Amino acid sequence: MRRSRSFSEMSMRRRIVAAVLLAVSLGIIGFAEKDLQGRSAAEVRGSKLVWRVVSLNALGALAYLRWGRTPA
Repeated sequence: MRRSRSFSEMSMRRRIVAAVLLAVSLGIIGFAEKDLQGRSAAEVRGSKLVWRVVSLNALGALAYLRWGRTPA
């Protein structure tokens, strides 16, 4: 079984890729949370609380941005 490497044991290229992926994920999550905060309950499909919980990861945030908002 292969042991997982710590961040400091990764090559510089892998560190950069991991940092970029983390920054993009946090940006998507932040954008979705900001959008959710600025909308009224009538402008959101479903419960805002449920979408807040779902949006705690990047895939959930993308799902909210695609399916959770009502068209303007």
